[in-house]
Amino acid sequence: MFVRYLRQKLKTILLIIGCLIIQGIVLFLYRLDIAAISYGLLLCSVFVGLFIAVDFAYFRNKSLNLVDCIGNPNLSMQNLPKAVEFYEDEYQKIIQSLIESKNDLEFALNNTITDNTEYFTMWVHQIKTPIAAMRLVLQTSQYEDKGEIEEQLFKIEQYVDMVLQYLRMNEPNRDFLFRRFDSDEIIKQAVRKFSKSFIRKKISLNYEPVHITCVSDEKWLSFVIEQILSNAIKYTPEHGIISITKEFNTLVIRDSGIGISREDLPRIFEKGYTGYNGRNNKKSTGIGLYLCKTICDKLGHTLVIDSTVNEGTVVKIGLDTILTKA
Repeated sequence: MFVRYLRQKLKTILLIIGCLIIQGIVLFLYRLDIAAISYGLLLCSVFVGLFIAVDFAYFRNKSLNLVDCIGNPNLSMQNLPKAVEFYEDEYQKIIQSLIESKNDLEFALNNTITDNTEYFTMWVHQIKTPIAAMRLVLQTSQYEDKGEIEEQLFKIEQYVDMVLQYLRMNEPNRDFLFRRFDSDEIIKQAVRKFSKSFIRKKISLNYEPVHITCVSDEKWLSFVIEQILSNAIKYTPEHGIISITKEFNTLVIRDSGIGISREDLPRIFEKGYTGYNGRNNKKSTGIGLYLCKTICDKLGHTLVIDSTVNEGTVVKIGLDTILTKA
């Protein structure tokens, strides 16, 4: 930092040194005693040295304050060092103008996000009414292909729920409700929800109660398990096998589906990334696994996926609560 100070004050320091040299030469030409000239120059040098030391301390404190302001998301004019020179005051006026513009943009953006969230949340709740009405009509109808229509309607409900969870995940005032419960409660609930899909695709389910007691948010963890099961059913061909087991406190969901390529595995949790299977089959939105990973991170659970093409996929959900993020 002292080198930076010397570079900034180089002109002033050279000016002072030049003045001292000129003063020494003038006094020497007047044939004054060398000891007197040296003593005078020494006193001037000590004074200049003290001035530089004090000025450097001021420069150092101001520089450290400015460094602290870098990256501060809540930067305000009160955080900045007091302006002393004219150009510093002008710079601070520019910064004040930029801060006000930033605050105005953030306010407008937050209002837009809030309006969009409220609209889509209302839309999700409203669309559930005709979905429920269509399901009621199907239950009382005699269509030959009623099963296929029910399956497609079930998929619509899943996508609607996914939209709702995505909106809720981004709510700034969202809170988790943690409690201790047996994970089999939500596993059985998810299996019942997809029971018709299992039957329709003739997929065998190997499941024995895992008896994993965990501390988590039941609603959000249930969404994760349902999404993993949905993917397993979606990408497992007819007469395939899906098993739900455990490894210590880790829930393991394994399927005999088409698998995920090694090239796609590192990016499966990226938002909007569909990979080869999604592009080939046009069945993926690229949102489901992103939501699962985000939720698990916030709940303090781990989510690991391994897969081999044409052999199947293994999903491991670590139900030990490691860290809870707001």
